[in-house]
Amino acid sequence: MSEQSVFEGLLVVELASVLAGPAVGMFFAELGSRVIKVENPETAGDVTRSWRGPTEDPGLPAAYYSSINWGKQSIAVDLRTGDGRAVVHDLVRHADVVVVSYKAGDAARFGVDFGTLSSLNARLIYAEVTAYGGDDPRVGYDAVIQAETGFTSMNGTEESGPLKMPVALMDLLAGHQLKEGILAALLERERSGRGRRVSVSLFESGLAALANQAANWLMTGVVPERLGSAHPNIVPYGTSYRCRDGGFVVLAVGSDRQFSRLASCLGDRELAADPRFATNARRVHNRTELESRLSALVGEWERRPLSDRLRTEGVPSGAVRDVREALLDPLAAPLLLSDESGASAVRTRVFGDGIEQPADLARPPSLSEHTYTVLSDLLGYTDDRIGK
Repeated sequence: MSEQSVFEGLLVVELASVLAGPAVGMFFAELGSRVIKVENPETAGDVTRSWRGPTEDPGLPAAYYSSINWGKQSIAVDLRTGDGRAVVHDLVRHADVVVVSYKAGDAARFGVDFGTLSSLNARLIYAEVTAYGGDDPRVGYDAVIQAETGFTSMNGTEESGPLKMPVALMDLLAGHQLKEGILAALLERERSGRGRRVSVSLFESGLAALANQAANWLMTGVVPERLGSAHPNIVPYGTSYRCRDGGFVVLAVGSDRQFSRLASCLGDRELAADPRFATNARRVHNRTELESRLSALVGEWERRPLSDRLRTEGVPSGAVRDVREALLDPLAAPLLLSDESGASAVRTRVFGDGIEQPADLARPPSLSEHTYTVLSDLLGYTDDRIGK
């Protein structure tokens, strides 16, 4: 795969756990880079190895850990010891990128701060993810930062109260920001020959992702409220409607022409001609009345035939699927990862021709699985030194 060749020679050292940092590591593994995951033997490695749901088989890798650690090599190193720090420092001398996620002060305490590592390798890209940035001592928990950046307040309904998103959204957003920063730093290094520090916080990543909701408040002074799945600026957009068979469809009508098509599909051409609903501005103003009408009309259909009709007529819409249905879609097949060990996951990289012919990725590694290989083959340690 030609688009991967530039990354195949990169060495990424992952001094990170849970989701944001490991997501970055897996992204580079999918690009063909060698990714070495450094884990703490005193804590049984990445904490997500123990995050099992009640129905998971304890003989298989934890699903959470499996979701974000494919294609890596694992070594166990205790950074509290001089020998452990020496191993990481030797790795860094060979590395292109190091990904770190520590509480404030811990990176320096373990000898893996930017100043220390960049002195060992001037070309190193030091990529760190923090909770709130700088030296803020607070620990980053996704649910807390969803709440503190405004997402939780907007999610849900007045009846439900505020709700967090069902995935660790802040971690994923920060991971994407860090990937972008690393790629920019690698490009800059090609020109300057120098590495640099790239720092991303969960909190800032959440704020940056508020997008139009932030602009709504900045420009009007009106605080976004909980609207369920509804959109504050477009109607009908995002709301799910129950069909006769109990299934749901979601509408994403972004123009007056699309709304006219929707009315025709639902068998009520007068709906689009109604002055209350003729333009998006009027539909937003008369949201409650329109939602009631649409609920009644959609309720006369079964999900499958209505979804097919809306799609045929060019009305932006979709059936509300559960995760099983989504992953059984033929379009999902190239993204699915599985291994005879029982590990399964979805790829994090979805761009490029590699999706049609994905490169093989090794299963998520067991703790310390590659310690000997890395220390002997990459670092040239003798058996006597490895055995100490």
